Amino acid sequence: GGSPLRLGRPCLRRSRPSRHGGSGPPAEPCPKRPYFSSFVARTNTCGELRSAHVGQKVTLYGWIQYQRQGLFLVLRDFQGLTQIIIPQDEARSHVKELLSSAPVESVVRVTGVVSLRPPGQENPKMPTGDIEVKVETAEVLNSCKKLPFEIKDFIKKSEALRMQYRYLDLRSFQLQYNLRLRSQIVMRMREYLCNLHGFVDVETPTLFKRTPGGAKEFLVPSREAGKFYSLPQSPQQFKQLLMVGGLDRYFQVARCYRDEGSRPDRQPEFTQIDIEMSFVDQNGIQRLIEGLLQYSWPEDRSPVTTPFPSMTYEEALADYGTDKPDTRFGMKIVDISDFSQRLGIHFVQNALSYPHGTVKAICIPQGMVSDIFTYSVRFILKSLLTKFLGQEQQSELIQELKMQVDDVVLLAAGEHKRCSALGSLRLESADLLEAAGLVLRDPAVFHFLWVVDFPLFLPKEDNPTELESAHHPFTAPHPSDTSLLYSDPTKVRSQHYDLVLNGSEVGGGSIRIHNAELQRFVLEKVLKEDSEVLSHLLDALEFGAPPHGGIALGLDRLISLIVGAQSIRDVIAFPKSFRGRDLMGNAPDYVTAEELEPYHIQVSWPVAEAEAKKN
Repeated sequence: GGSPLRLGRPCLRRSRPSRHGGSGPPAEPCPKRPYFSSFVARTNTCGELRSAHVGQKVTLYGWIQYQRQGLFLVLRDFQGLTQIIIPQDEARSHVKELLSSAPVESVVRVTGVVSLRPPGQENPKMPTGDIEVKVETAEVLNSCKKLPFEIKDFIKKSEALRMQYRYLDLRSFQLQYNLRLRSQIVMRMREYLCNLHGFVDVETPTLFKRTPGGAKEFLVPSREAGKFYSLPQSPQQFKQLLMVGGLDRYFQVARCYRDEGSRPDRQPEFTQIDIEMSFVDQNGIQRLIEGLLQYSWPEDRSPVTTPFPSMTYEEALADYGTDKPDTRFGMKIVDISDFSQRLGIHFVQNALSYPHGTVKAICIPQGMVSDIFTYSVRFILKSLLTKFLGQEQQSELIQELKMQVDDVVLLAAGEHKRCSALGSLRLESADLLEAAGLVLRDPAVFHFLWVVDFPLFLPKEDNPTELESAHHPFTAPHPSDTSLLYSDPTKVRSQHYDLVLNGSEVGGGSIRIHNAELQRFVLEKVLKEDSEVLSHLLDALEFGAPPHGGIALGLDRLISLIVGAQSIRDVIAFPKSFRGRDLMGNAPDYVTAEELEPYHIQVSWPVAEAEAKKN
């Protein structure tokens, strides 16, 4: 919610070391609260006046949130609300006329004296609810025309309208809170990485070249015919090259780009906390990130406890049907293949005959309280139990799954991969139960989890006989599986690790391949990629590249989970729409043939048609 930010942990202004190795003067405490009225004409913000300010003459600037019958108005700025009493005496009739006629959301300056509200008129819901400001002078700095929607958090607006008028939507307390919290968390992360652990903040290029594998990249034309830049989907190669360059510890709040089309939880441009270290192993990266999150975590949220639990990729799929499990609630998937083998049921035996055939189940506690389960599942389950299972087998199944009265069991039989559908059913079942009033996933609880030991390679979806990197081609194989790389690469585990929070992936990284020969083998022999595209990186690895590894945290998704936003668009100042468009500025847009000419590009439709669409 839009409560005040409380990230003011004690900090120290560090003294500089002297040339002789000693330290300078003692460290001084940083101010606990920033001073918001420095360098500007106001004396105070609209959110800070209290009874201690009674009698003081103040000047406030802000937007008119509400105005009532020429008697008073509520003035709003980024920090809060203050009630402003409009003068009723003849001597200040011009001030009354000015403020009474000003439309809502007009920008005004008021000067007046802070007074206590009359007894019984205090508003305990407002931090400034004990006081009011009696206006002496006022000025309308800019009047507001008719609004497309009200600037109130509880007023529902379509997302398209919000994004078309994003500059108005940003005035809401919730978006203000989200963006300010994001800023403070990033600042704390900088402190932790740079000041406490010696990381170097380095900006890497935005214009680069295409990277084999991974997500689709945006292309940027150049003035050389047929040659294009590519917007990097991450600074992956550059941060590895910084390690070759001896920088040792790199960090960046990095802008990244992926041309992935319409996905509700993705943006074509996004931000990640990008990190790389030399001479580090997987455990070192994990401990660093745990400390980073603990240090930067908002004080008004449930505390983060470390170390985070860890599970393997195979365990995650087996127990939760996904590699990013939400561990806030149970309902784990149970393998009942051995039990099912004894039943002698034809379709079950058939399912188990597959090379990776299995029978799995999830038990949904109190599932019968949901009408949807009552009418769709109970009949199926009852007919299955009575038709195929005897009384003794029914009792055995109930004991196997620890079923209670009103529980529902969902079964899936078939190849191991198909049983992962239970993972989706588990989440959908949680949605149904919560809609029926049961609380399974406390939004105030944060469950971090490391998922490790991913496969290094996966079969390509369009051609299962060929392999692709499960994450990216620079990930090092698990030390125990290196020999399998040359004999059976499908069985090689990677030194990749994902960080999951409440069922969402918020980070991923790996220990990298730092040997040029091994990197070339992976590219050419396993992935069948043209290694020439990465010749610069392969060359660099031959010049004494140190062992190194890193991680990237998805900042947008992390902040959205912390504040409980429905979409990552609610924690980005100017996001793109679901279809990747900027509805406010109408981007992408057409350009003329003359503008395209230096880039040696021609569009497939007539220029006249494009111009017509533009106009």
